[in-house]
Amino acid sequence: MDPTDVNTLQPAKAIQAQRVRTRLATTAAYYAAYIGMGLTTASLGPLLPLLAEQTRVSLGQVSILFTARWLGYLIGSLSSGRLFDRRAGHPIIAAGLSLMAICMLMTPVIPKLAGLALVMLLLGGAEASLDVGGNTLIIWLHGKQVAPFMNGLHFFFGVGALISPLIIAQAILVSGQYPWSVRLIALFITPIALVLLRLPSPVSPGREPPVANEAAIDRNDYTQKINWKIVLLFVLFFTAAVGAEQSFGGWIFAFSLGIGLTTAQTAAYLTSAYWGAFTLSRLGSIYLGSRLSTRAYLVISLVSCTLSLVLLNTLRFLGTGNAAIAILWLGTVFFGVSVAAIFPITMSYASERMGISGRVASMFFVGVGLGGMLVPWLIGQFFETAGPYSTMAIILLTILCGSVVFALIDRITSSKAT
Repeated sequence: MDPTDVNTLQPAKAIQAQRVRTRLATTAAYYAAYIGMGLTTASLGPLLPLLAEQTRVSLGQVSILFTARWLGYLIGSLSSGRLFDRRAGHPIIAAGLSLMAICMLMTPVIPKLAGLALVMLLLGGAEASLDVGGNTLIIWLHGKQVAPFMNGLHFFFGVGALISPLIIAQAILVSGQYPWSVRLIALFITPIALVLLRLPSPVSPGREPPVANEAAIDRNDYTQKINWKIVLLFVLFFTAAVGAEQSFGGWIFAFSLGIGLTTAQTAAYLTSAYWGAFTLSRLGSIYLGSRLSTRAYLVISLVSCTLSLVLLNTLRFLGTGNAAIAILWLGTVFFGVSVAAIFPITMSYASERMGISGRVASMFFVGVGLGGMLVPWLIGQFFETAGPYSTMAIILLTILCGSVVFALIDRITSSKAT
């Protein structure tokens, strides 16, 4: 071999190795950011009674904080997409993380409900910018190999969501107050923003030609005209899928109490079992996502969700015996396992069927916000008038509607499948 060829290959290998290291470091930073978002997202529920006491309002009045947060999420989803298309993504995400930390630090010191609602509005907007950016940039970073990395991203969100109530519980147990717990969350988030500022931002494959020997989605997939009809169908699917996921987690406590199968303490354990199964399933999806096609994974998940909800809907006929209790626990864990991978796998599936720009991703997260607002609200309208069994009926109907929408998406985009 010509010595000049060896000298040429060595710098090329070094450059390639550096790119791999940068890609892994960037992925790790995204994972840490999603732990932070899980910490902030799951903090509001356990803090709600304490915030009601802090602002001297009823629990019903303080629940407006949920609405303020989701409204901020919707606004952030709509406004951040174009930014990621036009500017480097990491400074935008770093700004969102910094705002999240500031909002957490402000929460214990605001005595008025209106002030806290404004903080939650800002927090929701910051979380949306991280959600839109994290999902978009990881697709740009890993291209066609994104599925396991996307599943890992959302697994780490689940890790943060599991840890957050434990941090708050320990704060209350030790001191009887919660402020140091939210300060600890802010302390965790802040360094991640600094790390991201030091890393180069991924660029849409539509703005640069693919590099040889790198995983990159075909440029044509990103430069083609956006089909907004397909985008709308994905928005509807995300509304249904995330609405079902959030509604189950938010209402399983009240549902199990309302049908007389649990005490308050057992209902809390049941809720933890749901989120624990959810998080473990996302961990398993990192492996399964690399073995199954995204289409097959989504079909299996939707069928499993339907079966688990059908099982839970049989509770109205079983009374309050041991068989009903066993089905309640089995159905809850089964649904948590089944629904966990739908969101990240759908993001990967969408990246295979169409180009994912910042604008497109922001529209997807509008669906996420709508699902998180509308489906739990709808259950609340029927819970007392139609009875607690309406909870599982509405969630089942939501999943069935989502399955129909998915079938339409799959049929329309089948020619683009890879």
